[in-house]
Amino acid sequence: MKNIAIIMGGYSSEYKISLISGNVVYQFLDKTKYNGFRIHIFKEKWVYVDANDAEFPIDKNDFSVTVNGTKITFDCVFNAIHGTPGEDGLMQAYFELLQIPQTSCDYYQAALTFNKRDLLSVLKPYGIKTAISYYLNKGDIINTEEIVTKVGLPCFVKPNKAGSSFGISKVKTTAELPIAIEMAYKEDNEIIIESFLDGTEVSVGVINYKGKVIVLPITEIVSDNDFFDYEAKYLGKSQEITPARISDEMTQKVNEIAKRAYEVLKMKGFSRSEFIIVNGEPHMLEMNTIPGLTTESLIPQQAKAAGISLEDLFTNAIELALV
Repeated sequence: MKNIAIIMGGYSSEYKISLISGNVVYQFLDKTKYNGFRIHIFKEKWVYVDANDAEFPIDKNDFSVTVNGTKITFDCVFNAIHGTPGEDGLMQAYFELLQIPQTSCDYYQAALTFNKRDLLSVLKPYGIKTAISYYLNKGDIINTEEIVTKVGLPCFVKPNKAGSSFGISKVKTTAELPIAIEMAYKEDNEIIIESFLDGTEVSVGVINYKGKVIVLPITEIVSDNDFFDYEAKYLGKSQEITPARISDEMTQKVNEIAKRAYEVLKMKGFSRSEFIIVNGEPHMLEMNTIPGLTTESLIPQQAKAAGISLEDLFTNAIELALV
């Protein structure tokens, strides 16, 4: 029996979703192969939480925990932290130093994909289309006319390094820009402002399944709100249609681009990429490397459509990490 540490929580606004994801992994872990340990990672504490919700501190020197006088170490870490420090490379680098296998991509790929600006810059030479973008760092002079001239209206203002749609605004007038920028700065000190892409939004998971890179069935996103914001993503204010209502030709096109991005970046573990299809061309918005794993989340929905159960999905991730 292998000891599997399921890390969840994190330091960002996404910690609540991460706790749900982590608990789903814990619930569906194959109990005949693995002992699951829920590990909460917060700024103020790293703790193992047992079945009775009792907490035991993690020794950060070797990522072990002592319970009733017995020291427990881990064979593998299942990473379910959305946002920092689980999705931006910090935990990946820490586990690499400790030589503990973990289920997500390596630290460089995590840091790169977490930074939307850098990710899209790296993928552009490979023919992957993106929205027109304008970048701001905290403290930069905000020239609203220059921004609107470059990206047009409406446009999207997003934190550059954050997920779960926190801090994102759709801006329809020049007057709204400073308010949207201020809101995005609450989540991150870097901002990406993108042109509005009017088209079909799709989300596609790519995983290494049993040693082979496969693309999961595509999900079409139809938001009840103005765009796929936090409410649409997590509070049921959207329709998520799997498989997406797009042609076979377009399905193949999106699959090829999503797979190319995964392989170009030398990804491991899970990835979920978001695209908007405009005039027959998929435009990439971002790639998530620790996507939501709640039963309602997109990757579990897509895996189900592909005939892969959650238990199989999680077992596969662990077994690949242990190779």
